[in-house]
Amino acid sequence: MLQESVFRTSDLPPCDRFEAWAQRMGSTHAPMRLSTDHTADYHGHQRVIELGEVVVWPATMDPITFHRTAKLVRQSDPETYHLSLLLKGEGVAVWDRRQAVYRINDFHTNSSSRSWDVATGSDPVTIVGVEIPRTLVAVPGHRVDRILGGLVSGREGSGALLAQFLLRLISDTAPYRATDAPRLGTVVADLVTVAFAHAVDADPSLPPETRSRTLVLHIKDHVRRHLGDPDLTPARVAEAHHISRSYLYRLFQDEGVGIASYIRDQRLAGARRDLADPALRALPIHAVGARWGFPRAAEFTRAFRTAYGLPPSELRERALAVPGDAPEVDAAPTSRGPSANDTPRTSAASW
Repeated sequence: MLQESVFRTSDLPPCDRFEAWAQRMGSTHAPMRLSTDHTADYHGHQRVIELGEVVVWPATMDPITFHRTAKLVRQSDPETYHLSLLLKGEGVAVWDRRQAVYRINDFHTNSSSRSWDVATGSDPVTIVGVEIPRTLVAVPGHRVDRILGGLVSGREGSGALLAQFLLRLISDTAPYRATDAPRLGTVVADLVTVAFAHAVDADPSLPPETRSRTLVLHIKDHVRRHLGDPDLTPARVAEAHHISRSYLYRLFQDEGVGIASYIRDQRLAGARRDLADPALRALPIHAVGARWGFPRAAEFTRAFRTAYGLPPSELRERALAVPGDAPEVDAAPTSRGPSANDTPRTSAASW
C-alpha cells in the first residue's frame, strides 16, 4: 500500500483546530500565513499521499485565505511547483498584480519561489493538491513562469489526462505497493510536464524520452477505457493514436511488455476483480469474460488459467468462500514479455 497520512481537525479540540491546520498546510507546501473567519472551530480534512519526491494531497477545508509573502519565500523555499485541481467551491488567486478566478475542474498553479495570495469563496472547497520539485518538470523555468498563477484546463487535453490520473489514484490507493510510489510519481511529473508545455506552447522543448513516455501514458489510458471492446487490438490502438504499429511495438518494448500482453493482462486483472467481488456473484462467468473483452468463454477460461494457474470458476469459489478473503494467487497476470502474439500479423484481430 502507498504511504499515506490523514489529518482531520475534528480529531482536535475546536480551539486548536485552525492553528493545527495552518501548520499542516505550511508543512505540505511551504510556510504560509493563513486567515479565516472560522478560527473558533475550523474544519479541514487532508490526505497526504507520497509518491517519491512528488506529493498528492486531496483536501476539503472551510473558507480560508493563504498568503505566501516575499519574506516567507526568503526564509524558506522548497523550490516546488504547486497545482490545485478544484473539485468543489470557488476562489481567487492574486499573483504579481494579476488575478485568476478558480474554476471547477481546472488546475490553479503557483510556485513556492514566488509570493501570492489565494482566497477561497464563502463555502468549503475540495481540491486535489500536487507538490512537485521544479527539477522534475522538463520545461524551462522561464517558460513555466508565463503561466504560473493562472489556470490549466483539467477538462481537455493533457490537463484532463492529469486530472483523470489523479482522481483515479486518490479514489483507491490500496491496489498499489509501496514500491510503486516512485514510478507513480514519475507518471505525475511527466503529465505535469506535458500540461505545462502545452499551456506555454513549448512542446518542441520536451526531451524525446518525455514525449515517448507521455504517449505511452495516453495509450495506456485509452486501453483501460476500451478493455470491454473485443476489437481492441494493437492495430486499432495504433490507428487511434495516429502512429504505425511498428512504432507502437517499439514504445511498449521499452516498457518491458508487449502491447498485446498489456491489453490481455489488464483485461484479466479486471475480470479477476469482478470474480472476487461478492456484489457480482450472480453474474455468469462467461458474462464476466465478455465485459472484459473475451466474447468466447473457452478463450477466457484458457487465458485466465494460463495467467493465474486456475480456472475462473475456481478462483470465484475460493474468493467468495470467506467474505473479503482473496484467493492466494498472484494479483497480476503472469506476463512473459513480448512474444509472437505481440508482433504484427496479416490480420488486425489475429493477435
